[in-house]
Order: sequence, then C-alpha cells, then structure tokens
Amino acid sequence: METSTQTTDPAAESLAAEVRSFIESCSADPGVGARPVNPGHRVPFHWPPHPISYRYHLHPTDWRGKAEVTIHGESFDVQVAHTPHGVFGRCDAIWLEAKGSTLEEMLANLAEAAEPLFERQETVARTLGRERRFTGHIRDLSNGDLLRLLFCPDRDVSHEASTVIELRASQTVFLPALLEILRDERHPYRRAAQWAVLDLFEDLASFCRTKADEQAAVSAIRDLLWNAPDDYARAAFKAGVVLGGHMSAEVGGPVLLECLGAPSAIGRRSAIHGLFHVVEWDPGSRGAVVTALRKQADSDPEPALREYAAQMAKDIASGGVDHVAEPALPGEDGWSAD
Repeated sequence: METSTQTTDPAAESLAAEVRSFIESCSADPGVGARPVNPGHRVPFHWPPHPISYRYHLHPTDWRGKAEVTIHGESFDVQVAHTPHGVFGRCDAIWLEAKGSTLEEMLANLAEAAEPLFERQETVARTLGRERRFTGHIRDLSNGDLLRLLFCPDRDVSHEASTVIELRASQTVFLPALLEILRDERHPYRRAAQWAVLDLFEDLASFCRTKADEQAAVSAIRDLLWNAPDDYARAAFKAGVVLGGHMSAEVGGPVLLECLGAPSAIGRRSAIHGLFHVVEWDPGSRGAVVTALRKQADSDPEPALREYAAQMAKDIASGGVDHVAEPALPGEDGWSAD
C-alpha cells in the first residue's frame, strides 16, 4: 500500500552515500563548488569498425602471417595477410583490422585506429578509479559503478550507464542517489550526470515507491532550475521538459509557474518553455498559463525573456503545435539550442 513518507531503504541509502563519497573524492576542495565543465554533445560510439578486409574479399586462408603490435604499453597478437592490395592485419583481441603498403605501416595504422577504443576504455577506468583500461561490459557493473559513470567526461558512456540503470529501475534503490546527483554543486562533470538523471526521470514513477518520493524528485528538479548558473549539457532545458512534458499538469505546472520567479534567467527560460508542454497535455490550463506568461512579458528583468514570454503566450493562446525558439542570454557561455 502506498504511503506518504519518502522511501528509506538501507540499500538505497547505501547507494546515496556511495555517490556522496564519490563526488567528494572528485572535488578539488571538499565542500566547495567547482565551476562545471561544459561536456558538449554526446557523440555515439560504435565498435568494432567495419572490417576493411571485407572490401577486398580476403579469404580465411589469406591470414597466414603473424605479427605483434604494442598499443599504450600492451602487446597484442596480429594475424597478417600479404596480398596484391597491400598488407592487412587483424587483431581479434580488440576487434580491429587495418591495412598498409608494408607490415610496419599496417601496424602503425592499426595502433592509430585503436585510439578511440583505448581512449574510451581508459576514460571509463579513470572515472571508476581503476588503474587499467576497462575491458568489460558496462551492463555488468554494480549499481554504484553505474552511478559513477553518469559523471563520465564521455557523455556516450554516461548514456550507456543510464540505459542500464533504467533497465534496473524495478530494484527501486536508485532514487536517493539520483537526487544526490541532481543536488550536486561540486563535481566538475555534474551537468552531464544531471542531464542523465533528468532523462531517467521522464519515467519518474519507475524510480519511486511513494508520493513522497515523487515530491522529493520534483523538489530537486525545481531547485536545479531555481539558481541554474548555466545550461551546460542542456540540463536546465531538460528539467523544464521533464516538469512540463512528462509529469501531470497538476504536478509540473505549478512548479514551472513558480520558476517564472526564479533568480536564474536560465531557469526562467526553461520554465517558459516547459509551460508550452503543460498546455499540450492539459489544454484546460491554457488560460492560466497565458495570463502568467503575459505577466512575465511585462515584468521579467531580462529583455530577451520578456520577448520570449510574450511570443510563447501568443503561440499557446493561438493553439499552435509549435513554439518560438529559445533565446540565448547575454554572456551565456557555451549555449546551444540543439
């Protein structure tokens, strides 16, 4: 039976403590907020590359030679094929092939082609605090390690970790740790992690056991918007989308209306946008939202947001299916509307 108190589960609290400890260990000055790093956009990683030998129709019997290549201090066996088209190499240990006009050139090309894989594996290892490159599967990691990887500088790694967390949501142990991430003001890569959490919260009910759990999550999202100093990783934008487009109008609508009064212009911009989605899901709220946005258009201290609110009110009042694009704010660093 659903209760009104927030979940207090020993396993969940242990995960939250693990996240707090990890954040503390990554902070240059414990307790002091570091300026967040703009992680840029996610670049999907695909491995292995298409085998180059397929293009030349090599036969299995062509791989008669053997060689060795050293990459980042590790040695790997290489199968070699000498053909009229050049020298081909295949390294099964890292699922990679290369071609060159000589054996030496092929091995150099093989080492160069392996860089994206090694960079990713070493980035994962650094994020997890391991000395050797990570050669396992992210899906096999512990819940604590998955949460650490949400902070990975490689946003595709963060995305993969969040996908596994989503698959494990039925364990209902993640919420306190995810709220720790939303509230974090210390880890340099917190924006990418916060975006990943907000993406998970598009299906918030999967991570909550009680109404109080949901209220705690909504409060954390509201706080993220209230004083947002930047929109790196589009985390503030995502917060408005989650409140307006993935929660009931009765839950997300009042929070977004409240955030029209946030000290952060970035938070107010996200609230203006989120209110468009509130009306999409609850047309009955159109009048109240339009009135609030028109008031915002008269009173917002930022000229760009006064214009934005006025145009958004017009778009909503007309029943449009699209809305005006978000404006960049003066002095905003690294902002991108895509």
